[in-house]
Amino acid sequence: MDMSPPLLYNLKRINCLLGGWLLAGMEISFTEIRKRDGRIVPFEKTKITQAIFAAARAVGGEDYSLAELISDEVVRFLAEQNLPGVIPAVEEIQDVVEKVLIERGHARTAKAYILYRASRTRIREARSELMDVVKDILLEERREAEGEKSRHSPAEKMHRIALAASRSYYLDNLLPPEIAAAHRGGSLHIHQLGYYSKTLDSLQIDLYPLLRSGYRSGEIILPRDFLGTLLRVVVILQHSRNDLYGETAIPAFDLVLGKLWRNGWKKMDKVELARALKAFLAYLRALPASGRYGALNCSIAIGLDTTAEGMAAARILLQELGDRTGQKSGPRLVFMLKMGINLDESDTGYPLYRLALEAALRGSNIVFSILDVPGHGSTADAGTCYFSSGQRVPGKGRGNIASVTINLPRLALSAAREELFFVELDRLLRLAVRQLLHRFEVLSVLQCRDLPFVMGKGLYLGSENISAEENIKASLVNGLMTLCFCGLREAVYALTKGQDGHKENAKRLQLRMLAHMEKRVKEFNEEYGLNFALCGATEEIKTKRFVQLDRRDFGLIEGVTHREFYSNGFMLFQEDEGLTYKLEWERELHRCCTAGFSSRAVLSPGLETGGAMDFIQKIGAAGIGFLQLSSGADLFIQ
Repeated sequence: MDMSPPLLYNLKRINCLLGGWLLAGMEISFTEIRKRDGRIVPFEKTKITQAIFAAARAVGGEDYSLAELISDEVVRFLAEQNLPGVIPAVEEIQDVVEKVLIERGHARTAKAYILYRASRTRIREARSELMDVVKDILLEERREAEGEKSRHSPAEKMHRIALAASRSYYLDNLLPPEIAAAHRGGSLHIHQLGYYSKTLDSLQIDLYPLLRSGYRSGEIILPRDFLGTLLRVVVILQHSRNDLYGETAIPAFDLVLGKLWRNGWKKMDKVELARALKAFLAYLRALPASGRYGALNCSIAIGLDTTAEGMAAARILLQELGDRTGQKSGPRLVFMLKMGINLDESDTGYPLYRLALEAALRGSNIVFSILDVPGHGSTADAGTCYFSSGQRVPGKGRGNIASVTINLPRLALSAAREELFFVELDRLLRLAVRQLLHRFEVLSVLQCRDLPFVMGKGLYLGSENISAEENIKASLVNGLMTLCFCGLREAVYALTKGQDGHKENAKRLQLRMLAHMEKRVKEFNEEYGLNFALCGATEEIKTKRFVQLDRRDFGLIEGVTHREFYSNGFMLFQEDEGLTYKLEWERELHRCCTAGFSSRAVLSPGLETGGAMDFIQKIGAAGIGFLQLSSGADLFIQ
């Protein structure tokens, strides 16, 4: 312990001469202590000694007998202060330990003890929070019995409990303390924290080579016919989902089907084609993801094939999904729009575009990717793949490794001034990148056999030549790590105090924030040689957590914390005086967010399909690359 040698010698000498008289000559008024949960347990002085010794060892001390001396003095102090019959509490004993250590000159040991005590407090709080989550999950059974329908089966509930325990473990034991604190406090959000050291986020599958080579399911080679090949796709999706926790995307599915049909499938009529595709969709809807509650998470992109075979398959997919209005289970369709293929009335694929738009306006699970904007390839087969959330990844066989979202409104509310905001924004961006780098290193030690399908079968770019015992870092460097942000509009409102007369100032500040983040992400790529990308496509459920924490800490603030979710962009109404300004702003979001952003448009009730197409063409001409549509009848006020 941190003592001078003479003082240490004298304390030992006094203790030896007096023979423990300090305690022996005094009647201890307590034999029990009160735990934090209210339980009464027997008092054990050795636990105090061990805690003091652990703190001393943290700063280089090795004298256990000196720790015993300090614990003797702690007990003596408690005996003097407490009345007979009074049971001291654990917190009271710990306060006395700190007091005695400081008064006896053991400052470094006292500091180590205080830090140890604080860490134990955090662990207890996390454990308590975990128990609250578990209790809430289990109480769903009671609510179901009382008439409230439960959304989750017993197996799903057990999976949710396991995820909650996993998140708690990573925050307490694996993550650097400052990153864990930032997540808990709401400065940032680590996506899919429960899978932190286990697997990657998402992957776009280069499907054609797998099917052309006769992908094996175990030792069984499925037949080379239409339904057999589609069932093979189901197996591929299921196996990939065993290795991933996010979305599996199939780019240009109609192009793949068209190629395979022309190169080996037997001839079939439209009835057989429809039956096979309906069976395919039914399997996907019913197929749960292994090790994950909920349905299979996948998206299918169509719209670019102009051959008879590819268009026939795409039409049936659109009709089948369009007949299931309002159902969000099963695969999501990403319909790709491109000049010369389907955007103009004279284009071959135009009728499919109309069909997709009609289905989307009825509430089907269809979104639109507009390829004729900067940053996209000439076709999805060789260029950009969009996931259903609006996140995008360039190139085949790539995916998103991990994501983290920063909370801009909390930063603005804390900083209060513009220049201080940008200083703190730099710190938060650096912390978020540290978290992504930490996760990258944690995942890099995984072996190829830990992801037996995605890596073992060579689906992930760069994994083709990795043996089962090798780590996956050589392949992982090809993936994307997305730095997401949310609440850009609310952050600007907080900094400008919502002054309507300063609209130009608000616009300037928005652009400055976006340009600042874009610049920093480019610098991080150069600094670390990895693929960081800025993303504005953050799920609303994640921003809801931010709003709840910010409302707790800053109160209900009109224009900032008054809504349920934070947002980056606008809702694009067809009849809106400010539409031109909003389109300009959304274009900047799509341009800067190289990992994607999802715009949302609301069409006027009763609008004919032709008018809707004109509106979408206007949106695409503004440089917006990904769009979710809804009709005015389904509008929610935000």
